[in-house]
Amino acid sequence: MAKKSDKGSGYGKPPQHTRFEPGQSGNPRGRPKGSLNFTTDLKTVLLAPVAVNDGGRSRRVTTQKAALLRLREKALKGDVRALDRFLSLAMAMSVGSAEETATSLPPEDQAILEAYRRDVLADADATTASQRDEEDAT
Repeated sequence: MAKKSDKGSGYGKPPQHTRFEPGQSGNPRGRPKGSLNFTTDLKTVLLAPVAVNDGGRSRRVTTQKAALLRLREKALKGDVRALDRFLSLAMAMSVGSAEETATSLPPEDQAILEAYRRDVLADADATTASQRDEEDAT
């Protein structure tokens, strides 16, 4: 039988003597404050400047841009793998920009396109229905 003094314990309420004190962590050796995750480290590395020799002149660009310039250079020299990777990146960019363009239409233009799409689908449904009727008649 539970005592009246233990009334505050139960499911989701551990006994008072086992609870963490205010300010005490449940994971004292956990991830230190201020430590960076992989995404933050990657962004930092990609934005770090490096010196690149471009056309006989030295200039400083980000690591990301330097990697793209190197990939372009290899692709132009005939490296098939580099060319394939470079073209796939270019295709991904063109698909992304096409999607942005398609979704950035004004509401009036979107309404016109939606009405046209409904008309085309209705015509297609009517044509399919008439073809079925002709097949059923024969």
